[in-house]
Amino acid sequence: MIAYGENVKVFCGNSNPKFAQTICKELGLELGKSTVKTFADGEASVSLEETVRGCDVFLIQSTCKPVNDHLMELLVMIDACRRASAGRITAVIPYFGYARQDRKAKSRDPISAKLVANMITAAGADRVLTMDLHANQIQGFFDIPLDHLLGSPTFVDYFLNKFPEDKYNHEEFVVVSPDVGSVARARAFATKVHMGLAIVDKRRQKANECEVMNVIGNVKDKTCILYDDMVDTAGSLCNAARALIEVGGAKEVYACATHGVLSGPAYARIEESPLKEMIFLNTIPQVANTPSGKIKFLDVAPVFARAISHVHGGTSIADLF
Repeated sequence: MIAYGENVKVFCGNSNPKFAQTICKELGLELGKSTVKTFADGEASVSLEETVRGCDVFLIQSTCKPVNDHLMELLVMIDACRRASAGRITAVIPYFGYARQDRKAKSRDPISAKLVANMITAAGADRVLTMDLHANQIQGFFDIPLDHLLGSPTFVDYFLNKFPEDKYNHEEFVVVSPDVGSVARARAFATKVHMGLAIVDKRRQKANECEVMNVIGNVKDKTCILYDDMVDTAGSLCNAARALIEVGGAKEVYACATHGVLSGPAYARIEESPLKEMIFLNTIPQVANTPSGKIKFLDVAPVFARAISHVHGGTSIADLF
């Protein structure tokens, strides 16, 4: 599948090894042999068990929970490859953490997304491959090439297969942005699935808590699809779903988001919410022992495998959009 396949090496940290193995299967490669563990005091320890000299190396690591541990693993892996004379190092970060602080919202705030971008660059990465950054401007925080994949084509395929236009009147469906900040993302998705657009207006009181205020747009007696880039504690999403039913008069509500961070009470909230179905991509692995009949994960490892193939071959990734 890949030209000069003998020069490609794929390694992974501990964040999502199953995802990395699926990518390697799609590429027809073996996952690189390495040991990524911690010392007794918690320091990250990385040992590459095969040569990477002159190779095109791809390091697959989401910076999901525990975020600091996985980020440090990625940085140490990059450093190990650089010091082992890798030809090129691409950090494949399906979920890019620390992305919510992308600007100074108030005095003395950090811009953590820029800091992490600097750390990845300083460690020795030559380029980054990621999906659905929380804010598009984070692409400009990197001084190295960044390929930004979109999760929306996967969701478009899913919902057009679930609600085909030859059987369902898409005028009775509405894509809903759960907040004003996600309107552009939701509008692009609505255009692709040929559905209307609505917005849930909310006022956030403090971190991870919000108060839904109003529904902008006509959702009465319609099927709604909430669309966002990530779900953390699921408070905002579930409040939006309730507002669509109780305030807007929607018939039923589905939801989809690229990254299922799912912290704290998220699973319980989703189960207790009026959502019919909650769809995530598998950029973050599902937490063990937390099954949910409403939650479903779609596999985007093939998308990353194709992107890696294009990056290695020096060809455009535009066809992935």
